[in-house]
Amino acid sequence: MSKLLQIQHLTIAPQQQPERLLVKDVNLVVEAGKTTCVVGESGSGKSLTALSIMGLLSTQLQRLQGDIIFKGQSLASLSLEEMRKIRGCQIGMIFQEPMTSLNPVLTIGFQIAEPLSVHLGLKGQALHAKVAELLTQVGIPSDRANAYPDELSGGQRQRVMIAMSIACRPAMLIADEPTTALDVTVQAQILRLMI
Repeated sequence: MSKLLQIQHLTIAPQQQPERLLVKDVNLVVEAGKTTCVVGESGSGKSLTALSIMGLLSTQLQRLQGDIIFKGQSLASLSLEEMRKIRGCQIGMIFQEPMTSLNPVLTIGFQIAEPLSVHLGLKGQALHAKVAELLTQVGIPSDRANAYPDELSGGQRQRVMIAMSIACRPAMLIADEPTTALDVTVQAQILRLMI
């Protein structure tokens, strides 16, 4: 199997306190077609590592050292515009807390449609059909596409995040506790979608 992602000596610290290491010397290889699990206690840096892969670290944090290589290319050297082309299309992410990740003033259908339109160029009826298909896949009736995030339960919002993350069939999917808000009966169905 080929290496899809390599994290080499990743170290993250606050901008104002570079001596306070939040993530220290992380090394990780993710092979194409494989599932890799990162396990650790709360606060051990799992989410920060995931956010650093996506180039979404808070401006209050800094990568002190290390590199993140995706498909042979260093993500650290990419511009913001180049990273936008990778996010959602090449690398998808299911965030831990969907309510803070979804835009409260946009419908869920619009938010699912955005990466499909930007990355795949879908428009019109083809776009609406794909959004409906994705909602159905994650167990939300397609007629809820015009709902806003606050009109959905926590589990439904999590499913919307999953639909968004798999929309463009990315080469790599980062899942930060993706089934926490979901009913046990739905978890297996959702996990099958992500594999």
